[in-house]
Amino acid sequence: MIDPRRFDTVLSKIIKSEPGIKKVILVDRTGLTIAHVSKFSYVSVDVDGIGAIASAVFMASAEQGSNLTIGGLDIVTSEFDTGKIFASSCGRGILTIISDAEVNIGMIRLLMRKANEELSSILDEFLVGKPTRPIAGIPASSPEVRSSLEKDELEAALRELEKF
Repeated sequence: MIDPRRFDTVLSKIIKSEPGIKKVILVDRTGLTIAHVSKFSYVSVDVDGIGAIASAVFMASAEQGSNLTIGGLDIVTSEFDTGKIFASSCGRGILTIISDAEVNIGMIRLLMRKANEELSSILDEFLVGKPTRPIAGIPASSPEVRSSLEKDELEAALRELEKF
């Protein structure tokens, strides 16, 4: 069994890398929180809700790109008056960074790309026992099954978003 503190170690490295980063959240593709770290623990934020919404937005944007055949999605950026939210795929998860408005966007992109490899590896170990839904006559590793599972994950994330 994998030590869940490995997630905290990676997320802590990210949050310490750039002064403008406030929170880092790792969720699965359905929006369930796996791990999170914060610089300001006294500020009350619904981390689970933020992670679920970030996952739903990322998955919906990825589906748009797929439907338009413009390639895979790299990073979703939401810019607000006083802050930014970044979401990026990391294997079977979505990495979300919440920052000040003045944060160095190039640095965030670099941090997310670096963390992607490490978090993907840890997530694969962590989720190794995740069952897949078999489809009659098609091997579980086939693109058809993976596509079906991704669609199920997107629909679950959108259902979570509708709750808010």
